[in-house]
Amino acid sequence: MLEKIEELKNKAKIFTIENLESLENYRLAFLSKKGFLNNLFEEFKVISGEEKREIGKQLNILRQEVEGIFNENREKFSGSAGVNKSNIDESLPVFSEKIGSTHPISIVKNNILEIFESIGFTVENGPEIEDDWHNFTALNFAENHPARDMQDTFFVNKEPIGNYALRTHTSSVQVRLMENEKPPIRALMPGRVYRNEAVSSRSNCFFHQIEGLYIDEKVSFADLKQTLYYFVSQFFGEREIRFRPSYFPFTEPSAEMDIFLGTATEQDKRLTKGTGWLEILGCGMVDPNVLQNCGIDQEKYSGFAFGMGIDRITMLKYGIKDIRQMFENDVRFLEQF
Repeated sequence: MLEKIEELKNKAKIFTIENLESLENYRLAFLSKKGFLNNLFEEFKVISGEEKREIGKQLNILRQEVEGIFNENREKFSGSAGVNKSNIDESLPVFSEKIGSTHPISIVKNNILEIFESIGFTVENGPEIEDDWHNFTALNFAENHPARDMQDTFFVNKEPIGNYALRTHTSSVQVRLMENEKPPIRALMPGRVYRNEAVSSRSNCFFHQIEGLYIDEKVSFADLKQTLYYFVSQFFGEREIRFRPSYFPFTEPSAEMDIFLGTATEQDKRLTKGTGWLEILGCGMVDPNVLQNCGIDQEKYSGFAFGMGIDRITMLKYGIKDIRQMFENDVRFLEQF
């Protein structure tokens, strides 16, 4: 073994290194996993007895010498001489690359998150492919609810139909949170959702939502309204707000919240269909059945939930007329933000 070490040491010393190519050949021959040095270390593993200490010492000396030769020549050939061979003129001016910008949907999402985080909400995330329980059943959707139909939902598998699907709302994250956390719960669920809808200037087959959930003792509809009043004042400024009765399977009572834009401009008239009012979110008190499905005592706890489409609010904030522009990756559009 000692003879092999000495022989390899001599090979390394007489190996001719004249350029970067021969330096790489040296590395492959001596320092790669299949190189001479590694082979010697593999043989060393099976040696036993008193000679192992001396052989190990000589092997380490050999490795230092082989690596030293490589490092010395690497500095020599990768320095200024090597750079000049690549025909790079270092005297030429540098043209900086264009710096990208934050996507408008991300700008709006981050703004919304900051507002709610300032009043104690945390951020939670969940999978985009969901099972029937988290996407529908736990949220009080009836067996024959239209949302379960193939024409409304993108199902991942067909046998059995409806077992897994691309989530239709981020409410599925609420279910997962309630199953794994004990109240009080105060959280936001941002994310992309999918629905089998026709693509047009105002709708798409995927879009972005932020949903909020607050579960605690003695939570009331008044708490919900005050929370949303605060959000609107921070995001839109002082606006007139109204709540209209509505229906969602997972909240009772349910409502939709509108803000008053007015009809002073043609854009406001178009957005509000001439009424001056624009719906921005749905909300309501969490249905006791949903609490029970998630293992929360509905006699002790109550809560509210709300959800809004980030895409629609982004269009409103920046005056974007066609939702498709936000997903076409047109640099001319994105550079505006």
